[in-house]
Amino acid sequence: MLGSLVLTPVFSGPFLFISAFLCALMTGIGVLLQNLRIPRVVVPIVQLLVLVELLSLFFLHATMKFGLFPVKATAIEFNAQMVDAMDSINRFSAPLPQDPHLTLFAVSVITATGFLIHVIAVQLRQAAWSGLLLLIMYTVPAATVHGGLPALLFIPPAIGYIVLLSAEGRSRLSRWGRRISGVSHLDAAEPVEASALGQAGRRIGLSVVAIAALLPALLPALPEGVVGNGLAGGSGNGNGLGASISSTDPMLDMGKNLKRGANDVALTYKGGPAGGSYLRLTALDLFDGNTWRIAPRSAGHKIGGDLTPPPGYTGDLSKVPQTTMEINVTRDFRSQFAPVPYPTHSISLKREWQYDAGALDVVSTNGSIVAGKKYKVTSYDLQPTPEQLHDSITTGGPDQYTLIVPRQTPTDIKQKTYEITAAAADNKFEAAVLIQNWFRSSGGFTYSTDNAKGSGMTALEDFLLKNKQGYCEQFATGMALMARIIGIPARVGIGFLPGQAGKDGEFTVRMHDMHAWPELYFQGIGWVRFEPTPSARVASTPNWTVAAGPDPTSPTTAPTAVATTPGSQETPGVSKPRHDPSLGDPTGAPVVDSGNWFTKGGGQAIAGTLAVLLVLCIPWLIRTLTRRKRLLRPPGREAAEGLWAEVRDTSRDLGLDWSDISTPRQTGQWLMTKLPEETHPAARRLARGIEALRYAGDANPELDLRADAAAVRAALWSQAPTRRRWRARLLPPSWRWYLSRGTTEASDLLDEFDLLLARLRSVILPKRRHAN
Repeated sequence: MLGSLVLTPVFSGPFLFISAFLCALMTGIGVLLQNLRIPRVVVPIVQLLVLVELLSLFFLHATMKFGLFPVKATAIEFNAQMVDAMDSINRFSAPLPQDPHLTLFAVSVITATGFLIHVIAVQLRQAAWSGLLLLIMYTVPAATVHGGLPALLFIPPAIGYIVLLSAEGRSRLSRWGRRISGVSHLDAAEPVEASALGQAGRRIGLSVVAIAALLPALLPALPEGVVGNGLAGGSGNGNGLGASISSTDPMLDMGKNLKRGANDVALTYKGGPAGGSYLRLTALDLFDGNTWRIAPRSAGHKIGGDLTPPPGYTGDLSKVPQTTMEINVTRDFRSQFAPVPYPTHSISLKREWQYDAGALDVVSTNGSIVAGKKYKVTSYDLQPTPEQLHDSITTGGPDQYTLIVPRQTPTDIKQKTYEITAAAADNKFEAAVLIQNWFRSSGGFTYSTDNAKGSGMTALEDFLLKNKQGYCEQFATGMALMARIIGIPARVGIGFLPGQAGKDGEFTVRMHDMHAWPELYFQGIGWVRFEPTPSARVASTPNWTVAAGPDPTSPTTAPTAVATTPGSQETPGVSKPRHDPSLGDPTGAPVVDSGNWFTKGGGQAIAGTLAVLLVLCIPWLIRTLTRRKRLLRPPGREAAEGLWAEVRDTSRDLGLDWSDISTPRQTGQWLMTKLPEETHPAARRLARGIEALRYAGDANPELDLRADAAAVRAALWSQAPTRRRWRARLLPPSWRWYLSRGTTEASDLLDEFDLLLARLRSVILPKRRHAN
C-alpha cells in the first residue's frame, strides 16, 4: 500500500481506499487460515479466489451469476476493461480521468501486487525478492507523468520495504528458540524481540535506501548512455541513443527530446522551398484540460497514389505549385510518424504506411518506425495572403474536437484573450495575428526549456498569466487555447523546424530542432500554421501571418500582400535583435552551432577525467589528513596511541602483515624483524612505551614517542621496494581499514537503537512480562 502511493499522480478517485480495503481483507484471511493450521499451499489459492470475488463484486457485479458467482462473462468484461484502461494509459498523460475501467485497473494492479508480495514474503519466506514487485507500480507513472515523479513518493515504499525485511528477520530468528545473546540485562526467557532481532533487515534496507539516495547526488551529471534512456538501440552517427516520438503522447516525447543533452542528426532533406520547410509529424486536436493528444480517428487510408486534398481548401489545387523533397531519416530518430511537409500531395512510402484524411499525417500500420527510411514526398506550396485570410468567414469547426474549450478553463484566461483581441473588430484572422504578436513581442514572454510543468490547464494558466516562461509546447498550446476561446478551430502541430542549410541544397535537421506550433482553421483555406514562439527560438513568423489592416500594437507597420516563400523575409511588426548568435538566419532556419572540440565532447572528457582523479585521490586524502592530525598532537597518552596507529598504517601501506591481535611487545618484536639493526632500540622503546601506557598504572602520561615513531617509519620506508612506496603514496591500502571501521560503527549504532527500544519496552510493559 505504501508503494501504491506512486500512482496518486496518475489515477483519480477512491482507488487507494478500495485497494487498502481489499488488501487488508485478503491479508486477514491469510492470517486466519495460518492460525487454523491450514496447509500452506492452500492459503494463497483461497486468497486468490477471495480477491477475484471481491473485484467482481466491486466492479463487475452485473456480469456475475445470481450477483454472486463470477462466470465467463465476468472474465470477458474484465479483459475488455483492462484493454480500455491500457489504451487510455497509452493515449493520455497524467492525471487520468476518474473512469471505472481505470479505477479497476489501478485496484487490480495494487491488489495483485499485494497478493504476490504476500506469497513471496510469507509463503515462500523470500521477503527480499518481493521488493522487485514494487517496480510494477512504477511503470505506469514512469510512462504517463509529465516531468517525472516527486522524490518524496519514493520514501514510503522504501520504509515499507525496510519494515518488511525487519519482520522477515524477526520471523526467521524467532523459530530458533529463546534469546541467548543481545539485550542481556533483560529477561533471557522472553521470546525473541522484533527490535533486537530485526537488525539484519534494517541494515540491509537502510544501506539500499542510502545508496539509492546518495548515488544520484554524487553522480548528478551522468550521461544518458551510462544507464540508458528507455529507448531502443540505434546505430546512427550519434551516440546510439537517439530519440523517439510515439503515437501515445507525442507532446511528452517532444519535451524529453528537446531537453536531451545530445543534439544528434534526425534527418536530412533536399528540395522543397528555397528557405527550407517545416516537417510535421502529427497534429494534436483533442484537449480535455489535462493534456493535448490525438483525437479518436477512423480507419486510415492506404497510400496508393495521391493523398486526399487539404481539409478546408476550396480553391483549384491544379493551380497551386508543388515542391518535391527527398527525405533521409537517420536510425537515431524512431517514430511511427513520418516527417512530411504540410499539406502532403504524395509520398513514396507505400506498403506499411497509411495517412489520416483530416490531419494528413503519415503513420505506420504495424508499429514499425521511420528510422533509416529514405523517401520522396510532394507537397502543395500553399501561400495564402493576409487578405484571403482576413476575408475568410469561419462558421464552424471541421470536426468535433478543435473548437472545444474545456469547462475548467479559468475565467482569467478568457478575459485576457478578449483583452488582447479587442482591436480585431471581430475578425478572426486579425485576432489571431494579435495573439501571435502578444506571445512574440508585447506579452513579455521568455523562451526557456526549463519549464517542466507541461501544457495542462494549470500549467497554461501559470504560463499565460504569471510565469510567462516556457518553450514551444507552452507557446503553441497557449495560442491554440486562446484561438478556440474566440471561436477559431485550432490544433497543435508536432514536428521539426526547417533545419540548417548546407552544401548542395541539403538541409540538416537535428533532434533539438523538434518543435510545436499552432494550426488555425480558416474556411476556404484550411489549416494555417502560426508561430507564437519568440525570436529567441524561431527568427521569423510565416509571411501570411501579418495583419491585413493596421496592427494596433504596431501602428507604423506596413502589411505585405506579396505571396513569398515562408521564411524568405522577416515579419513586419516583429522586432529581432541584431547579430544574436542564438537566432536563426534570415531564412528562418535556426542556426545549429557546429561547436568546437570542447563542446563536442572535450569538456565532458575533461570533467570525467577530473572526476576519476578526484575519486582516486580519496584514499590519499584520508591518509594525509589522518597522518597530519596524529603527528601534530602534543605528547601524551592520546598522542602515543596516534603514533602507534600511524606506524601500523604505514606498515599496512607498505604491504606488511600487521596483526591486530598481538600485544604491543609481540608487535615490537615483529617490527624488529622488518627493520635494520640500528632501528631496533627505537622500535623496542616505542612498543614498551605503548605497553606501559596501556597496562602500567604508574606510566608517564607525558611520554614523548615522536622521535622513536619517526625513526621506525623512516626505516620502514627505506626497506620497502620502490613499487610499494609509490602505491603507499598514491593508493594507500590502510584507508580500507577505516571504511571497515565506519561500517562497524554504523552497525554498533543500530545495535544501540535496538537496545534503546528494548529498554523502553521493559520500562513501559513490565507488568505484562511479570504476569506471564
